Amino acid sequence: MDRTDVEIIEKRNAYSGYFRIDSYRLRHRLHAGGWSRPMDREVFERGHVAAVLPYDPDRDAVVLLEQFRIGAYLAEFPPWQTEIVAGIIEAGETVEAVAVRETQEEAGCAILDLAPICRYLVSPGGATESVAVYCGRVDSRGVGGIHGLAHEHEDIRVEVVPFEAIASRLEQEKVGNAVTIIALQWLLLHHDDLRRRWAPADTSHR
Repeated sequence: MDRTDVEIIEKRNAYSGYFRIDSYRLRHRLHAGGWSRPMDREVFERGHVAAVLPYDPDRDAVVLLEQFRIGAYLAEFPPWQTEIVAGIIEAGETVEAVAVRETQEEAGCAILDLAPICRYLVSPGGATESVAVYCGRVDSRGVGGIHGLAHEHEDIRVEVVPFEAIASRLEQEKVGNAVTIIALQWLLLHHDDLRRRWAPADTSHR
């Protein structure tokens, strides 16, 4: 089945604020044949996101962020979450452009190359939000400190973490959000291939 097997009967806006919620009345085809009865669903419209795991192959280290998240606080998770770079894709922007901009704003790093990881739906049962995840090659020398845009209430602590520490952080559940877990697990699987791909032609200046 595909998109043609869904009928939107009615759509209305239920809430508009920092985010938006739309209310739908719909029906869809059933696996056994025929159509479902009309149902009502609310959908969270948060936008689509570009996310980047900054990785320095020369120093074999990743750049991670820590910032306050209200959702984590209300869910009784650690309110300050360890994360990778992420930003909402605005109208007219490419995913790659957002990845480059947000990495500079949030982590103080310039992207030298991008490797796609995956694109996934955050919570398809009630939200349209998708995340395009990349690994971004960076030079981590001098990276750290506090970053973010004040007018967006960002207060982001940046740290450089050795690759060898990633597995233990995941095993000890020190990372609690999906996009960061996905990106770090991907790096654990593709680490050797990625280092070969991004090996510098000349390391005499290092």
